[in-house]
Amino acid sequence: MRPNRLRTLWQSGGAAVNGWLAIPNSFSAETMAHQGWDSLTIDLQHGVVDYQAMLPMLQAIATTDTVPVVRVPWLEPGILMKTLDAGAYGVICPMVNTREDAQKLVAWTSYAPRGTRSFGPVRALLYGGADYPQHANDTIVRFAMIETAQALDNLDDILSVEGLDAVYIGPSDLSLSLGCRPVFDDVDPKAQQAIEHILARAKAHGLVAGIHNGNPQVALARQAMGFQFLTVGSDARLMAAGSQQVLSAMRAQAAARPASGY
Repeated sequence: MRPNRLRTLWQSGGAAVNGWLAIPNSFSAETMAHQGWDSLTIDLQHGVVDYQAMLPMLQAIATTDTVPVVRVPWLEPGILMKTLDAGAYGVICPMVNTREDAQKLVAWTSYAPRGTRSFGPVRALLYGGADYPQHANDTIVRFAMIETAQALDNLDDILSVEGLDAVYIGPSDLSLSLGCRPVFDDVDPKAQQAIEHILARAKAHGLVAGIHNGNPQVALARQAMGFQFLTVGSDARLMAAGSQQVLSAMRAQAAARPASGY
């Protein structure tokens, strides 16, 4: 089976730089994949991507060594299984708030005897290889999103679930749940304390911790803290930021140019 480069990176103590795909288009996904991201996450929760758009995006990512990850809309067995059958090598599941939630996530993404995932890896066989069924349980990566006060209360119970590989922090939802401003980077002190607590407990349980970031400087600072999966922006945000830079530069040059006369 094709190895999962996320696991290889983490086992060596490294951190993965993850891109985020909110645009439902295979060409933009292919373009992002060819920029050298360690992984790319297709967002089915808050982006405008649906399953039919996701499939060609996974195929586009597969033209590179970038690891395909999908954030599913919710903790629901059907979409988790179909996402893996389509060839995702990692799944990020929102709003995992209890030990039972984490157990369901592991069960629904694992073949028996570990779990209850239904067998039908139609495209996963093409992407992962003919021996996918024998190795899928130990190759794919399962992220539980920790983003509520309830999840914080149940944190150690969640992290102790066998088969869970990583946690992913959504700073905005976590901040909202704690009565703070919903931001990625400059979080309020209460949210910052929660982020540091989640990181410390994940490490204590031997799990990888990931987090969403708005800019590279914050991502690097969080990597120094010990985060090993760092999302920076998204395709939509990067496109908007790049367009703004070009337009601002052109307008500044036009304004500085002396008016021509006759």
